[in-house]
Amino acid sequence: MKLISAEIPDVVIIEPMVHGDERGYFVETFRQDKLEDFLGFKVNFCQDNESKSSFGVLRGLHYQLPPFSQTKLVRVIEGRVLDVAVDIRKGSSTFGQHVSVELTGENKRQLFIPRGFAHGFVVLSESATFAYKVDNYYSPECDRGVAYDDVAIGIDWRVDKEKLQLSSKDTKQPLLKDAEIFNYEDNLYA
Repeated sequence: MKLISAEIPDVVIIEPMVHGDERGYFVETFRQDKLEDFLGFKVNFCQDNESKSSFGVLRGLHYQLPPFSQTKLVRVIEGRVLDVAVDIRKGSSTFGQHVSVELTGENKRQLFIPRGFAHGFVVLSESATFAYKVDNYYSPECDRGVAYDDVAIGIDWRVDKEKLQLSSKDTKQPLLKDAEIFNYEDNLYA
């Protein structure tokens, strides 16, 4: 398992080793000890989620505020997505910047997204099955989002805007400058 700091160092790209032969493949998708050694702090995932979506479905940009902020470890089981993490920690040197990584069922890459980041993805294939771990439970009271098309963030979703499929919730998210966000100085893992 190879762990790589992304352009924003707190975001980690994980490339698992795939062992394959004529029967198929085997891959170790999660090693808590290796991840924690790389990060330098504990992560205790408590819930796994899965979604299936068709081409152009864009989910995000989502996050939860404390005390229910979440770390996510995301991957694609089948299909292709462009996965995005946006730094929404006011005062961070990378505030408003984002990391985009293509995750596929073939490349088996994963993205570790720490607390203090908004997350979203768009499906690039006919369909995609997306799975992720979180370290805190869903809280409707703490659920927030940022506009996927905020020009201040400048994400190239790689799908024509007229072909995007969004929930009504995601069409009404505020711009980053108007969103409730995190303070960089706060210890989000305390």
